Amino acid sequence: MAPIAVGDSLPDGQLGWFDENDQLQQVSVHALAAGKKVILFGVPGAFTPTCSNQHVPGFITQAEQLKAKGVDEILLISVNDPFVMKAWAKTYPENKHVKFLADGSGAYTKALDLELDLTEKGLGVRSKRFALLADDLKVSVANIEEGGQFTISGAEEILKAL
Repeated sequence: MAPIAVGDSLPDGQLGWFDENDQLQQVSVHALAAGKKVILFGVPGAFTPTCSNQHVPGFITQAEQLKAKGVDEILLISVNDPFVMKAWAKTYPENKHVKFLADGSGAYTKALDLELDLTEKGLGVRSKRFALLADDLKVSVANIEEGGQFTISGAEEILKAL
């Protein structure tokens, strides 16, 4: 299998999410993304320094600009459980547009072929850092980082591509 790339279709999968009524839901990626322009970005882990201080805040602060350029949904996934993702989301009270979605078992990350083995660092198998732009499930931008880098998967890079 090869990592998801430009021209590929987003696979479907179930992710955990707390809705506006604080109820735990399982949501289909296709239900969130079909017929829409979406950003799906992934991080190695909730509450980790680069993810928390740079990657996620960039999408939160740039959300209005991304929406103005036609983005319907901004979806964050991490290989963490839904309760951790809910707690992490609460640390960004200014967030109005980024959905924090849990890929607890890493099954969706595996379907994207974007797994990152951080076992030696005590984190297990996580997700590579990435940002995808998809229009009606078809990937038009696939910015996938190597190792722990944060150079091409930020909100600014997606803005440039829109």
